[in-house]
Amino acid sequence: MKIEVATFAGGCFWCTEAIFKRLKGVIKVLPGYTGGATENPTYKSVSSGKSGHAECIQIEFDSEVITFQKLLDVFLHTHNPTTLNRQGHDIGTQYRSAIFYHSEAQKEIAESSINKLEVENLYEDPIVTKIVPFQKFYEAEDYHKNYFEKNRNAPYCNAVIEPKLQKFLKDFRVVVV
Repeated sequence: MKIEVATFAGGCFWCTEAIFKRLKGVIKVLPGYTGGATENPTYKSVSSGKSGHAECIQIEFDSEVITFQKLLDVFLHTHNPTTLNRQGHDIGTQYRSAIFYHSEAQKEIAESSINKLEVENLYEDPIVTKIVPFQKFYEAEDYHKNYFEKNRNAPYCNAVIEPKLQKFLKDFRVVVV
């Protein structure tokens, strides 16, 4: 087993956690905050947009089972990388799209992936996903962990997470646990 870490911000961390937990080779997915200046941010401070942090997920994965490239493919196809500081109805810098790389190799793979998507014209609008060095991850409060599994009947889960999850399961069946 070769364990690596990836950190992605792609809007609401409840959505991204629900998706990435289902990938074969993913060991752990934690919702949290990164990319800001505030030490020990809380959901309230991040939600205000004043902390500078983004909602994100930190993924531990076995790179002998699933590659960083495959994680990026899932990330870039399960949220909208062309909307600045927004995913659906979630608006603010805390919902920005970003790849927080942990190594030069991850940075190069991320740049190559985004360049490839731009050349392919997969999206009508330009990709705004930032590729930035990872600095520090702050784990979200416990009630955010496994949110979808604990709250499947909540309106947000039914209206937002479930459709994203179904699209993911349809498009990425090959790598799902």
